[in-house]
Amino acid sequence: MTKRTRTMAFIAIFAAINYVVFSYLKIDILLAAGSSVAIHVANAIVVVSAFLLGPVEGGVAGAIGLSIADLLDPRYVASAPKTFFLKFCIGYLAGKVGQKLGLNRAEDSRQAMKIAAVSAAAGLGFNVIFDPIIGYLFKRFILGINAEAAAIILTWTGGVTAFNAVICVFVSVLLYMALRKPFASIYGRKDS
Repeated sequence: MTKRTRTMAFIAIFAAINYVVFSYLKIDILLAAGSSVAIHVANAIVVVSAFLLGPVEGGVAGAIGLSIADLLDPRYVASAPKTFFLKFCIGYLAGKVGQKLGLNRAEDSRQAMKIAAVSAAAGLGFNVIFDPIIGYLFKRFILGINAEAAAIILTWTGGVTAFNAVICVFVSVLLYMALRKPFASIYGRKDS
């Protein structure tokens, strides 16, 4: 199997895992104007895929898997374009920071854990800031929701997004630490 084929297969696998985690392992919170927000750990899968596959590949896996999940759930269908952009950014930023800090070259597990935590926090921190802002602008100016309802939605989504980010940093570090050595031998990367 060529490296390109293997990479595409892993993108598809991580996209499917993202879909399953968001679709079946979330807690929905209904908001004003028919909106919803969810407590979930799917963003941790986006981060882990970016650590294991690379920034672009991990971002694409997250963007595809979570956008499909949105498109197939009537509560989130309007959020699919926003989801595609933001999940790609989470993966890209977390993966890029991990690359710059030498995540795949970390000398020991403790160093890898620290780099993974900082890198995950970078990607998920971006999402904490931009998910509520982009969501507010989308709801206010594209969907035409009044300012008060959009502000209430912004408050809830901001809080839930921050909660999700904290949980996802821990989950992504734990998953990465469990998968980094086995994945390196499967994927053909030298990793310690």
